[in-house]
Amino acid sequence: MTYDPGVIEDEIESAIAGSREATGKLFDTLEQIDDSVMARPSLLPAWSVAHVLTHLARNADSFVRVLTGAAEGREVRQYPSGIARNQDIEEGATRSAAEIVEDLRASAVRLDATWSALAEEVWQRQGLRSDGSPLPCRLLPIGRWREVEVHHSDLGLRYSVADWPAEFVNLDLPVALSRLPERIEDPAQRASLLAWIYGRATEPGGLVLRPF
Repeated sequence: MTYDPGVIEDEIESAIAGSREATGKLFDTLEQIDDSVMARPSLLPAWSVAHVLTHLARNADSFVRVLTGAAEGREVRQYPSGIARNQDIEEGATRSAAEIVEDLRASAVRLDATWSALAEEVWQRQGLRSDGSPLPCRLLPIGRWREVEVHHSDLGLRYSVADWPAEFVNLDLPVALSRLPERIEDPAQRASLLAWIYGRATEPGGLVLRPF
């Protein structure tokens, strides 16, 4: 994709601002959280509130890792491995509420400092996802905004998808739709979806999507 200094930089700035605001709302939700709430099941299978928040902290650190590498001219994997990522989350979820919130806050500060210090040309570079596929740096700001908004609603603590800002939805929906084909493995379901989009079939039901 051609790097457009106008359009792309505006999207990056909007996403960084949005992720900062979303992070502030998340900490508002966590202001009175205690160990009993931290241990509650989240809306995600097999994950507690503590798991979700630990994941958010490690996600912020993974973005710092990618951007720092890109600034140095290196393509760095977001996570060293899926096993290490999962182990970090499982171990981190056993901590106290105070420790988890402080870890999340510190990781957010590190990421925010990285956003602020990044040279403009770094947005043209890329890191690598855990599977080794390219991860363009320009996608990280909206990626972080997505992580905070979606996982905030996953906590099951007052905040829901109805609270997602319209600006976030408008910016992220095209990204999510662009990745939809790779998440539908059944060729027949892909064809049904395409036919519906073109107004040649009724709305497809029972679509099976790979995890996002």
